[in-house]
Amino acid sequence: MEINSSPTLSLTHGKVPEVTPHRSANFHPSVWGDYFLAYASVAMEPDVKTEQRIEQLKEKVREMIVASNDKPSQKLSLIDAIQRLGVGYHFETEIETTLRHIYETYHEMANDEDLYTVALSFRVLRQQGHLVSCGVFNKLKDNEGKFKESLIGDVRGLLSLYEATHLRVHQEDILDEALEFTTTHLNSALSNLSNNPIAAQVVHALDQPIHLGLTRLESRHYISFYEKDDSHNKVLLDFAKLDFNLLQKLHQRELSEFTRWWKDLDVAGKLPFARDRVVELYFWILGVCYEPHYFFAIRILTRVIGLLSITDDMYDASDATIEELVLFHDAIQRWEVSAPDQLPDYMKHFYQKILDTYNMIDDEMAKQGRSYLVEYAKSAVLHLEQT
Repeated sequence: MEINSSPTLSLTHGKVPEVTPHRSANFHPSVWGDYFLAYASVAMEPDVKTEQRIEQLKEKVREMIVASNDKPSQKLSLIDAIQRLGVGYHFETEIETTLRHIYETYHEMANDEDLYTVALSFRVLRQQGHLVSCGVFNKLKDNEGKFKESLIGDVRGLLSLYEATHLRVHQEDILDEALEFTTTHLNSALSNLSNNPIAAQVVHALDQPIHLGLTRLESRHYISFYEKDDSHNKVLLDFAKLDFNLLQKLHQRELSEFTRWWKDLDVAGKLPFARDRVVELYFWILGVCYEPHYFFAIRILTRVIGLLSITDDMYDASDATIEELVLFHDAIQRWEVSAPDQLPDYMKHFYQKILDTYNMIDDEMAKQGRSYLVEYAKSAVLHLEQT
C-alpha cells in the first residue's frame, strides 16, 4: 500500500478514516543467527611474515604490469587475469595507464586474426570505459555474412567472444548474432570437453557471464579455474589467494559489527515484523563496493539499507494501522530530535535509531570536513518516504 503525505491522511490536518490493520507476516528466521558475532575478535591484519610475503608478491605483479617488453596481447591477458582474480583494485593506476596506451594503438591489434585476442581486447578495453568499435568482429564473418565455420573448433576463442558480447549496446547487431553463435557452439562443445579444464569455465560462463556476476563471487570461481590452467602465473595466483583470504577476514569482521548493530536495534524484540536479513543486506553492499578503502562507505550503506528494509516491512508486513503509519511518515518528514508522543513505543524506538544512525554518519563526515553530504542522504530518505 502506498502511503503519502496527503492532508486527508494526516492526524495533524483532519480525521483519519477507520481501516482494517495490516496482518503481521511470519518471515522465516535467519539461518545465520549470531554466527558472525564470533568474528569480532578475528584479526584483520596478517602476521608480519604473511604481510611481507603479500607486499613482495604485490610488487612483482606491479612490475609485470608496467614491463615494457611484453606484447599488447600478453598485457591484456595479464590484466584480465588480475581483474578476474579480484586484485585489480591494488593496481588501478597502472592498469589504466597500460590500457590507455593499448587503446591508442588498438587499430594495430584489431588486425590480429586470433579470435581470442580480438574478443579479449574488445572486452577488456570496453569494460574499462574505452569506446572500441564492434566493427572489429566483421572479419570473423564469411562472404555470406555468417560467422566462419572455422571458429567453431576454437573453444577458448568462442568463450572469449561470448564474454565480449555481454558488453554490447543498442543496435550492435553483430554482437547479438555473436552471442547466439557462441552460445550454441559452446553448448555443443561441452560433450567433447570432459577432460579439459576449460569445460568448467564454459559451464560457469553460460550460467553466469563475467559482466553479470558479482566481483567477489566471480573472483572465487576464477581462482579455481586459473589454478587448473597450466599456463597460470604462480606469483599472481599466490598473491590472489592471500589477498582473497585477507579480504574475507575483513568482511567477516565488518559483518560482525553489522550484526551487533542489528541486535542493538532489537529487531527480534521490538520490531518482530521485520525480516532478519543481516547477511543478505551486507552481501548487497559488497556488490556495490568491496575494496578495503571503501570501508566507511560499506559501513554507512549497510546501516542505511538495513533501516530502509525495516521501514519497508513496517509498511508492508506489520500490524500497524494506517493512522500509525501516517504519524510515522509525518515524523520522518519533520526529522525532529525526538519522536511524537502519539507514536507507538516500537515506532518511537525505531525512529530514534534512525536519528542515532544519521548522527553517527554526521559525526564521521564532520571529521573529514564533509558534513554537508549528510543533508543529501537525509533528503534521499525523505524522498523515499514520499513515494
